Amino acid sequence: MVSEEEVLHIATLADIGIGTGELPPFTRDFNAILDYFAVLDRVPAGEGWKSGIANVLREDEVTPSLPREEVLALSEAEDGYIRAPRVM
Repeated sequence: MVSEEEVLHIATLADIGIGTGELPPFTRDFNAILDYFAVLDRVPAGEGWKSGIANVLREDEVTPSLPREEVLALSEAEDGYIRAPRVM
């Protein structure tokens, strides 16, 4: 079981601001998540799918894409690349 002090320490390491009023419910939820992982640890590993379905995804199909010049003409381009907003 994780204590409130440990939750505060983890929140500090993750740079998450937790208020005093949020600490008890956050600690309870944190412990519930860890309890669920304990349940998952008891599930036998390596048994695989029992349904007999091997692949439910479609096969990849190669299709032609737009020409580079057309894409650059439709976008804000710089030095042959699409210019995107800066992400911080």
